[in-house]
Amino acid sequence: MTFNEGLQIDPDAVSSGGGPGRGGMIALGGGAGGIIVLVLALLFGGDPGSLLGEFTGAQDRQPAAETAGTPEHCKTGADANKYVDCRVALTAMSLNAIWGAELPKQTGRKYVKPRVVLFSGATATGCGNATSAVGPFYCPVDQTAYFDVTFFNELTDRFGANSGPLAQEYVVAHEIGHHIQNLLGDIGRAQRDPRGPESGAVRTELQADCYAGIWAHFADKTPAPGGGQPFLKTLSDNDVRDALSAASAVGDDRIQRAAQGRVNPEAWTHGSSEQRQKWFLTGYRTGEVKSCDTYSARDLDNPPALR
Repeated sequence: MTFNEGLQIDPDAVSSGGGPGRGGMIALGGGAGGIIVLVLALLFGGDPGSLLGEFTGAQDRQPAAETAGTPEHCKTGADANKYVDCRVALTAMSLNAIWGAELPKQTGRKYVKPRVVLFSGATATGCGNATSAVGPFYCPVDQTAYFDVTFFNELTDRFGANSGPLAQEYVVAHEIGHHIQNLLGDIGRAQRDPRGPESGAVRTELQADCYAGIWAHFADKTPAPGGGQPFLKTLSDNDVRDALSAASAVGDDRIQRAAQGRVNPEAWTHGSSEQRQKWFLTGYRTGEVKSCDTYSARDLDNPPALR
C-alpha cells in the first residue's frame, strides 16, 4: 500500500464514460496505451495509426455516456490502496498537485489540469471513438486521459509487469506526461516522425516515461491538499522496481520478441524496455524537466543524467 490512508479523494478527480467523439486526430497511447493494438503494428511493421480503427468512430460498440464525478466508493487513500479506480483518481490528484507546482517553477508555463475519464468497453473522445483494446491513452484534442482499469490485469497477466501499485500509477503518470508535452507544445513531434528507433514517436514516449519519473520523485514529498501528509508513503526499492517492471513490459523489443520471435527496430514507436526504464529513472532521480529532453539526446540508450 503506497498512498497515505487518511488522504481525501476529490469527488471531481475523475469522470466515468466519455464525451462526444469528434474524430480526426490520433490519440497517444503510453505506458501501455495502445499496446494491444500496437502489437499488430510492431509485428507487421505497419503504421499504428492505420490500425487504430477504434479511433475512427466506426465501431459497433457504443460509447458509454459520461457521468461526472469520482466513483462513490473512492473516499480516502485507504480506498486507493484497495481499489484500482480509486488509485487512478488519487494518482491524478497527486499529478495535478505536483505538476501544478513544478511546471511553472521549472518551465515558466502555467499548468492546466487535464480531464481523467474512467470507462468500460468503449468511449467517445475528442480524437474519435475508442474501445478498451487501445489501452490507456491521452487525447490532445480534449486534453483528457482515458483509462479502462481492466487493462491493469492485462499489464500483469499478458505483458508480465509486477502487480504492485506503482506499476499502475506509472501508467497514469505516463499518460499525464503526454499532457505536459501538450502544454509545452511538443506532442506533435510524435506524428511527424512516427516510427523507428530514433523517431519522434519513440522520443515522445520516452519523454513521457521521464515525466512519470518526475512524478515519482515528488509524490512521496509533496503534501496533499488540506493536510501535511504527502500523497505517497516513502517509496521503497521494491516500489521503484514495480514501476520499472511496467516500463519494461511495454518496451517495443520485448513485445516484438514475444509476438514474432525477433526484433525490428524500424517499426518501434515507444522505445526498448531498457530505454523506457532508463528514462523513467532519469526523471525519478533528478526531478528535473530539463533532464527529460529526449528530442536533443544523441544516445537514447544513455540518458545524460545517468552517465
